[in-house]
This record gives sequence, C-alpha cells and structure tokens, in this order.
Amino acid sequence: MSKLFSPLSLGKLSLENRIIIAPMCQYSANNGAASDWHTIHLGQLSLSGAGLLILEATAVNPEGRISYADLGLWDDTTQAALAKSLTAVRQYSPMPIGIQLAHAGRKASTDKPWDGGGALMPDHLNGWQTVAPSAIAYDENSPIPKAMNQDDIDSLISDFVNAAKRADELGLDLIEIHGAHGYLLHQFLSPLTNKRDDQYGGSLENRMRLLLDVFKAVRAAFPSNKAVGVRISATDWVDGGWDLPQSIELAKALDALGCDFIHVSTAGLSPEQDIPVAKNFQVPFATAIKQVVNMPVIAVGLITEAQQAESIISDEHADGVALARGILYNPHWPWHAAAELGAQVQAPKQYLRSSPHGQPSPIK
Repeated sequence: MSKLFSPLSLGKLSLENRIIIAPMCQYSANNGAASDWHTIHLGQLSLSGAGLLILEATAVNPEGRISYADLGLWDDTTQAALAKSLTAVRQYSPMPIGIQLAHAGRKASTDKPWDGGGALMPDHLNGWQTVAPSAIAYDENSPIPKAMNQDDIDSLISDFVNAAKRADELGLDLIEIHGAHGYLLHQFLSPLTNKRDDQYGGSLENRMRLLLDVFKAVRAAFPSNKAVGVRISATDWVDGGWDLPQSIELAKALDALGCDFIHVSTAGLSPEQDIPVAKNFQVPFATAIKQVVNMPVIAVGLITEAQQAESIISDEHADGVALARGILYNPHWPWHAAAELGAQVQAPKQYLRSSPHGQPSPIK
C-alpha cells in the first residue's frame, strides 16, 4: 500500500493523497486580475490527480505584487476575475484548492521573468515604491525600500484579513501564508533584512512577531473548518541569516497557535545565498521541523520521482510532498506515480481510455 497515496488531513481539510501542487507564479494577471491563462493553467493542474492545488503567490495589496503582472486579491475586481476562473475549473474537478497570500516587500516592483525580471524603479510605468522592515535594498540594482511604520504594519495585517475573507467567499479550501523566499514576512524574520529597534526587530521573538500576528488575524478571519498554514524558508543559506534553529522556534510557535500545516522551503532572501542544490536538498529541514511539531509538515525541492516521494513519506521525513516545476513539466505526474506505486487517482471520465494497453489503470 503506497504511503504517498494515503489520505492526509490538514486541519479539518482531508486530502485523498499527499501530493501537493506548490504555488507557482504565472505573471499573467491584468492589474491583479486573473486572466484566461489562469483558467487554462489551473484547469490543467486540477486534473492532475494531486491531493491539493495551491494557487500562486497572490498579493494582498497592489504594492505587494512581485511584478505588475502578478495575481492579486484585494478588491471586488480581482475577486470577480478569480471567481470566473475557479467556477470553470470546479465544473470538472473535485480537487481541493487553496491560495497562497503574499506580499513581496523589497522584492516587489519587478519585470516579468521572461522580460529580464529586473527591479523596476518607482518612476517606471510598471514600477512603484517598495516597502520592507528596514530601508535595505535587495542588491545594487534595486531601489531602496521604505521602512514600514506602525500604520503600514497595521494596514498590512488588515489587507491579509481582507484577502482571507475574499478567499473564503471564493470557496477556497485553504490559505497558505507566504513567509518564505525573501518576501516581506521573511524579510521581517531574517536579521539580514530586519534592522529595526522596535517591537518587530532585534530579538527572535520580535522578528517573528509580524508573521505570528498575520497568522492569528488570518486564522480568526477564515472559517475554522478550512485550513490555514504557513510556508517558510528554513534557512537563508547565508552566514548570520535566518536558519534552522530559528525556524524550529517559529514552527513551535505556529504549532502552539493551531497552525494546520507548515510548508518547508529555503532561500530567496539574499543574492549572497550559497545553495547546495541536489535531490532532496531541502527535505532534512522539513524532517527536523517534523520532529518538534504536531502539525503536518510538507517537504519541497527537487522531488521529481515517484519512489523518491514515496520514500520521503514512508520513512517519515515529511507528511506531504510538494511539486512545482516538475508538475509544470509533467502535469500528469501523479497519474504516472500512481501507476508505478500500484495506486489510483481521481481523473476525468473523458480520460479513462488513456491508460497504456495491458497495464492496470491508475485512474479511478
């Protein structure tokens, strides 16, 4: 019996298997509003047989977008556009769908990756003034962000709450708060980017405060029968930065607050990061955190093969595995993994005849 294809509960949300489609930015929104591309993209992934689909990093206000083409959920227009895509997708797929709520902080105001991805200055047509915990630029080619004051922080928390309420109205099953990859909440966590001397800076307790406050506010605003979790970068891969011991303390604090899951990635904060990229290179961080919390832990990062994913679950290194680039490359990855591991997944009846001749069908 495959462990990868056994059920998993994230809070009160039940998943048919432990394969999670990680959030992946598409840079295809119009002023934050989902486009026809999102309908096609999400529709394809929702037929993959995974246990959960999490929408891309979705900005809680316009300034929180990574690029001008990022998805947002901050007003009636962005909500209606996403509702249109989700309505189409749900006609054909029962897969649970979540959303990652985010703010890019000092890494906002960039061009699309295929147009270079560079920082756009505030006076550029598609640029704006960025914000951060401290007025420290990402690199020499990036603008200096505005250090957030208390009013800015209060507004940010309200924006997360507003987006969470809209996510509920959209019928979404789960919220993942983006505290990873060098974006705003991660910037508050790391001593490399947080040089504040108020209640949000200095000690580990203070640097964790904003993320924990956002979690508490979102959890209170989102129905208790739906899941709320957090994605973190467990290390900056830079000396003197955010690291695993600090991540463990954050995970414990989130666990105590009733967090439904933690999604463990790494990196993204600093151009000085030195990452030893290899298969499973981030899994040990998930494993270390799993040993100290009760909530499910999701591992991610170069998980590309069925038996590799099965071993992560069966050896109890993590409770779930997330795929990103790999499932873009092969949107039916869970079908193929199920066939290899002797399991089955949900798929549309229109595809029932797709299984290779003479082999057991992984489709149910």
